[in-house]
Amino acid sequence: MEYIKLGSYTVPHVPLAAALVGSGAAGLACADRLHRLGVRDIALITEGMNMGTSRNTGSDKQTYYKLSLTGDREDSVYELASTLFSGGAMHGDLALAEAAGSARAFFNLVELGVPFPTNDYGEYVAYRTDHDGGRRRATSCGPLTSRIMTDRLEEAVRRDGIRIFDGCRAVEILTSCGKVTGVLGICRDYVGADNPFGLILFSAPAVVWATGGPAAVYAASVYPESQTGSHGAAFLAGAEGCNLTEWQYGIASVSPRWNLSGSFQQVIPRYFSVGEDGKEREFLQEIFASPTELFGAVFLKGYEWPFDPAKCEGISFDAESGRINITPGGSSTVDLAVYAERMRGRRVFLDFTRNPEGYSPELLPDDAREYLAASGALDPATPYERLCAMNRRAAEFYKSHGVDLSKTPLEIDVCAQHNNGGFAVDIWYESTSLSGFFVIGEAAGVFGVKRPGGSALNSTQVGALRAAQRIASRAPAPQSSASPASRVLPLLEKAASGGYSPLSAAEIRARRQRGGMLMSRSAAFIRDPDAINSAIAAVRAEIDCFEREIRINRGDFDALFELAIYFDTLVTRYVYLCAMREYERRGGVSRGSYLIPGRPAGSDPLKSKICAVKLTDLHSPLVFRWEDARPIPNSEQWFEKVYNK
Repeated sequence: MEYIKLGSYTVPHVPLAAALVGSGAAGLACADRLHRLGVRDIALITEGMNMGTSRNTGSDKQTYYKLSLTGDREDSVYELASTLFSGGAMHGDLALAEAAGSARAFFNLVELGVPFPTNDYGEYVAYRTDHDGGRRRATSCGPLTSRIMTDRLEEAVRRDGIRIFDGCRAVEILTSCGKVTGVLGICRDYVGADNPFGLILFSAPAVVWATGGPAAVYAASVYPESQTGSHGAAFLAGAEGCNLTEWQYGIASVSPRWNLSGSFQQVIPRYFSVGEDGKEREFLQEIFASPTELFGAVFLKGYEWPFDPAKCEGISFDAESGRINITPGGSSTVDLAVYAERMRGRRVFLDFTRNPEGYSPELLPDDAREYLAASGALDPATPYERLCAMNRRAAEFYKSHGVDLSKTPLEIDVCAQHNNGGFAVDIWYESTSLSGFFVIGEAAGVFGVKRPGGSALNSTQVGALRAAQRIASRAPAPQSSASPASRVLPLLEKAASGGYSPLSAAEIRARRQRGGMLMSRSAAFIRDPDAINSAIAAVRAEIDCFEREIRINRGDFDALFELAIYFDTLVTRYVYLCAMREYERRGGVSRGSYLIPGRPAGSDPLKSKICAVKLTDLHSPLVFRWEDARPIPNSEQWFEKVYNK
């Protein structure tokens, strides 16, 4: 390994044609694609191969959304693009690219060994998912679809012999004149007398950012705790964000963190809360007018798992009494009821051991009764038995994590699950503001207000393919680098310079987690403008405090690692909160997966607009740019023209 001077330090230097950051389904797929396209001087940089969202998340049967490949149901690339585009605030050319790459991306996974089920004739049968528009394009290979994808893709990367730098956190994207020049990381393996921070420099004309969503910004989260995100580094490098306001939130278990969608809801479990006195209350009975209405709302949470303000009548707050009033009207009323109970200081649980009060198959709505009957799950006596009849793997997942659903209720909350926004990219997934910077997977801002469940997994693979194609077309070569200018290194040096009381890794992590609780209270699926303004002021003060006062012991690498995550998360929170305030100031209404009190869902004046945001530096106002969502293009369809081109 060669070395280079970085400031006063001597650090390892790895010249590359492309540096890939992140080891989930997107990053691994892109590395394999680049290798197949002949780009061999590449490396994968990751905090941990077994960390991240792809490895550690799922649901009852984790969905992969694709072009329909079964039966007599009509479908086309344009129809799929139209479904993606119809969610609002999404560029049509990106929707078309996501749709056009769907079949190729899906069959690549099949050939790598991902066991998506087929019928006897080889058709990839499908089912309905949320925001699917009734197209039934969803497939799954069980609760751990993304983990299986990641395992097979990792096997391919290791067969390729691609270098992997494990235990390495990318802390800075290096740039010059609006182009990326590489990545600066920290890694315990490289700590030494001449390199106390464990710095390592990767020089490359192309950087692929596959770091997942900004998972650490919220406390109530279904993201795995090992997933923190790295959006702050990209914002500081000049990458433009877009649609940062658009998230998905839904009911999930607190431990383990897991989506409670699909089968978990369709078997009609019992919701109850517990106060300090230890007494249980089935609170949904207090809201819905009849058992049939209640059971129907719970059943529909399976199809309609993300909170949706259009699927509830609303919520109001009585300032004097502190009472939260809920008007029933749709499946997302369940989410509001869970939120209200937790705001009262009560813990909320989902119980599969007993039926809800008054449960009877005869009281189910027709669609729920017919679905359970067709699934062989109508007759079993308890929700747990119905779950086993419908989807035994969903129950087995919890048992493998030490929770027996036949005996133990699950504590739940309404949690952040996916960011539909991210960094603005073109149809090749290259940043619109930073040349050579490619963003794929959840970090890419390719979705708008709503998206079909499972479309995010399709996006990891399509983005990986298209980014690899564009990078390979430029025939990149490893590049050496003069000692680059670093924005982050002075912060690390100042933090380790002494003075004040040095913080441990645990103390820094606790600060980050307290900030997550602030975000969950003020800027999650309930967004009060006054609370968001207060949160912005609090985060701004925290950033200022970081620069002035945060100190660690110079040789404490654990504290250094946590410090890097904390700083990145602070920057990310600040940008996201300011984007939410900008949306509210523009007259934004409740939409997607969040509710703004007093601004009911309905006619959305900003549905066809996209808000882009750029951070120039931490001490200047953010720059917002509103643009019209581009329509789905009329792509060239004449074969000879495309063939000759």
